[in-house]
Amino acid sequence: MMGMEARLQATFDQAQHIVFLTGAGVSTPSGIPDYRSKNGLYTGHRNAEYYLSHSCLVQEPEVFYDYVKQNLYYPDAKPNVIHEKQAALTRQNRATVITQNIDNLYNVADTQHLVEFHGNLYNVYCQICGAKADWHDYLKSPYHDADGGWLRPDVVLYDEGLNTTNVQRAVAAMSQADLVVIVGTSMRVYPFAGLLDYRNQQAQVVVVNQEKLNLGFTYDMVQADATEFFDALRV
Repeated sequence: MMGMEARLQATFDQAQHIVFLTGAGVSTPSGIPDYRSKNGLYTGHRNAEYYLSHSCLVQEPEVFYDYVKQNLYYPDAKPNVIHEKQAALTRQNRATVITQNIDNLYNVADTQHLVEFHGNLYNVYCQICGAKADWHDYLKSPYHDADGGWLRPDVVLYDEGLNTTNVQRAVAAMSQADLVVIVGTSMRVYPFAGLLDYRNQQAQVVVVNQEKLNLGFTYDMVQADATEFFDALRV
């Protein structure tokens, strides 16, 4: 194992265009549950996908608001060593983070080259006038003071389309990568998982995950706790 650790450290040291593809497993050490996991928010909720859908937002805005407010916001959560080390590499202009997470922790960690593929809970806007609103105000009331419009977080809900700019930025980063590092995600959720199709074919791929993945091509698997891996990584 020590040989692999040294080899992977050398790979990180030499890489100039790292892309981190990250998911909920990056934020669980910060106390944010993975709502897709066995012990996550889906447990005990009959229809979590409905609660997080555009249909629910439109048809039952009170239900949507209550669910999101009670289950998705963790404003006291702090970035962990995974966020911190990845953010440090972005500040060296050697890495881009493309994340499925909507919890804002990469911003708190001062990540420079960041694509929030599914948006950010802490960016809130009015559905009538489009004006931005403070998330603190949103957690107190779903109504926009100025015009009484319903506020919503700028996240991609089920049955909504992705932000085109985010997709373009993600694809461009993947095509230029010399190292792709998958962390804390099963890579089974599309279209995020489809980003692998756009990777530079010469790029080395490393997976740091508790669960082994089946990607259909050669990659280095680090089946371990990602916090331990990044704690040991020198950046």
